[in-house]
Amino acid sequence: MSLENEKCVMVIDGKLPLGIIANTAAIMGITLGKKLPEIVGPDVIDQNGNEHLGIIEFPVPILRGSPEIIGEIREKLYQPEFQDITVVDFSDLAQGCKTYDEFIEKMGQIPASTLQYFGIAICGAKKKVNKLTGSMPLLNGKI
Repeated sequence: MSLENEKCVMVIDGKLPLGIIANTAAIMGITLGKKLPEIVGPDVIDQNGNEHLGIIEFPVPILRGSPEIIGEIREKLYQPEFQDITVVDFSDLAQGCKTYDEFIEKMGQIPASTLQYFGIAICGAKKKVNKLTGSMPLLNGKI
């Protein structure tokens, strides 16, 4: 993976409560780190000799979306053109489950069209990511 040609963004529903926004970003970030461990840099040592775990090697802007916009992006990402993009989505269904087994069971019983997306993280070629999200505003707390 050529990091200079890659881009990751998160699009999160800006009308969610702050705690849900933070939770959505955290969950998607953990999943991205698992799926793409090569984007996480090595651990670093500060002047005092204390170790700090590696973080992602490039910025991840968090953009403001709505459930409708996030759903539209998610639908586009199923097209063959975007097959090489890494996608992490987080929905109302996932947020509402108490265990992962419950999530697996419920996800298998509902059509994707009924999911209400809280957020989506996408990582891949800059051109493709920009094509999907290039004109979206940052999530900055202002509506």
